Amino acid sequence: MCEALEAFRRRRVVPFDVPGHKRGRGNPELVKLLGEQCVSIDVNSMKPLDNLCNPVSVIKEAEELTADAFGAAHAFFMVGGTTSAVQAMVLSSVKTGDKIIVPRNVHKSVINALVLCGATPVYVRPRIHERIGVALGMKLSDVKETIDENPDAKAILVINPSYYGICSDIEGITKYAHSKGIRVLVDEAHGTQTYFNDKLPTAGMHAGADMAAISMHKSGGSLTQSSILLTGPNVDPGETRQFINLTQTTSASYLLISSLDISRRNLALRGSESFDKVIEMSEYARNEINNIGGYYAYGRELIDGEDVFDFDVTKLCVFTKDIGLTGIEIYDLLRDEYDIQMEFGDLGNIMAYISIGDRIQEIERLVGALEDIKRLYKKDASALPVVDAVTPEVVASPQEAFYAEKESVPLRLSAGRIAGESVMSYPPGIPILAPGELITDDIINHIIYSKEKGCSLQGTADPEANNIRVLRQ
Repeated sequence: MCEALEAFRRRRVVPFDVPGHKRGRGNPELVKLLGEQCVSIDVNSMKPLDNLCNPVSVIKEAEELTADAFGAAHAFFMVGGTTSAVQAMVLSSVKTGDKIIVPRNVHKSVINALVLCGATPVYVRPRIHERIGVALGMKLSDVKETIDENPDAKAILVINPSYYGICSDIEGITKYAHSKGIRVLVDEAHGTQTYFNDKLPTAGMHAGADMAAISMHKSGGSLTQSSILLTGPNVDPGETRQFINLTQTTSASYLLISSLDISRRNLALRGSESFDKVIEMSEYARNEINNIGGYYAYGRELIDGEDVFDFDVTKLCVFTKDIGLTGIEIYDLLRDEYDIQMEFGDLGNIMAYISIGDRIQEIERLVGALEDIKRLYKKDASALPVVDAVTPEVVASPQEAFYAEKESVPLRLSAGRIAGESVMSYPPGIPILAPGELITDDIINHIIYSKEKGCSLQGTADPEANNIRVLRQ
């Protein structure tokens, strides 16, 4: 793919097609920002460069190389992020009236896909860790029980790993689901590294899953918004492409496509060595942060073989409430006072995304900043309310609730009503409340507290989240 783009650049073809900036000549400010080399290959689909909607040459070859690198039967380049890949998995696996088994802590892309296709979620409710307050994995025994109670389910979705590094028993779940004729979908937005280092948890395709959505731009080194959808041998690639094309753009960016190709090559050649270094840096940071005292950078000690079957040590998540500060408060302090941008902060945790582009110098800077924050800003931890994850009751399907007649009511007065929209902190993008779920006082308090502490709330028609749309009574 990259060689094809370079060959095209050298030909100096006269552009009477889109994009209208014409290799940057029509927009000098764009060239100044991005550089001539970048804008000169921001081109439209054409025969020499193939077409992502129906690849037959260089893109097809690049996707085949990617499938081989990841150990999949087929790979599809996605330029709408892993959101698009997750939605393609769901849309190709279930339709109106079908059941899909999912953990409640799924990303909003899953809920949005259910709004589109009309399938009904059957939730496996992961246990909430009593100290750090985050959702753990799906216990194999709970999954088996849910499958046995819903033998007509068409698919199950597994998060591998979660944003917090938590892994379920992907091999056990896949084996049991397949024994019951259920397709296994894997959200691996945060799992690229598992395919290239045997010191990390088992990857979805290696466990025999049917489909996996991979965020190459997160830990794989490609450009933001570029991802991959992997499929196994029992999934029809032609049909999968049709579902992808329902929502993916017909004007795919060759900058994103080429970044996927380059990153695949980099990981295939140097992935194991690179992720060895990521593991080393993450474990070093974990030990240094825990030595400060007051913080808890959790890791493999959480593994119990059930709720936490495995743990991805590249995820540097730190529990902060023992120093009397929420994660979002420390997140803001690190950015505003120390020029350190964390991946996210929630009500109890912060997360540093350690990847192939990090250096030990930045780890030292983070550790020093956390030590400084503890010294300068520590508060009485007992004064910090306990507000952890909530597990709402599903009253209607996401599609039914999303398209129902709704009215807007004050959030504080919405207890007992059925949500017609989502409410979530982003990142990580896990809905506190999804369409079709019953609103309770606990949920209202959780949302209000999240807002007061500075979490970025999304999903509501009201940008301030003071009001929420509920089903009309």
